[in-house]
Amino acid sequence: NSTVPIHRWSSEPEAAMPDDLLLRLRNFQDDYFPHHQQRFQDLVAQGQHPKTLFIGCSDSRLVPYLLTGAGPGELFIVRNVGALVPPYDGSYGLHGTTAGIEFAVLQLKVKSIIVCGHSHCGAVRAAYEGVPAEAKALQSWLTLVDEALLPVRPSAEALLRTEQRSIVLQLERLMDYPMVRRAVEAGELTLHGWHYVIEDGDVHVFDAQRGTFIPASIANHIGAGPYGGAIQSP
Repeated sequence: NSTVPIHRWSSEPEAAMPDDLLLRLRNFQDDYFPHHQQRFQDLVAQGQHPKTLFIGCSDSRLVPYLLTGAGPGELFIVRNVGALVPPYDGSYGLHGTTAGIEFAVLQLKVKSIIVCGHSHCGAVRAAYEGVPAEAKALQSWLTLVDEALLPVRPSAEALLRTEQRSIVLQLERLMDYPMVRRAVEAGELTLHGWHYVIEDGDVHVFDAQRGTFIPASIANHIGAGPYGGAIQSP
């Protein structure tokens, strides 16, 4: 009979200095939490009721709470490499992103979905240049970018355009989710595409009517998503 090894952790304090992440955990509990304890208790007692599903890239430079100024309970966040949306038909198998979309729309009844990509995206560059052979899941995953790729060398301009084209592609895929399309057509849900330019600190929002991305600093709305597929990729 095979046995599962059990790791026993000592409760004795270690002589080594605590690492940076441990210090941050302690700072949260000692400094931040006491000032916001009532908010967290309300979120437990009343449940979460976020109005926005934020689908973002896993890139460490993209911080949804900083961009939106949101606090606990305001965003339902799904992140993956490239901010990609798998097809609803299940051709990519069971996937946490698909489950997150279904949960947000059917259970939480969110009012908006944001797909947020960003400049200098490693996933987009890897879609052009390839990844190590050992990264089989990543190879398969990045094929979700294929329709956004341009038949050119991956210059800075081509990469930026592809990042934006990919965001629009994910919005189109969202409309293939029956619960998303139903809610959009009923006027209960809006879709938005954002492209975060890291070096400028500006988010460009996709305007479906104009078929282009507009800097939020001069835009008069947060971006309009596709309705009935009547959009053109930038």
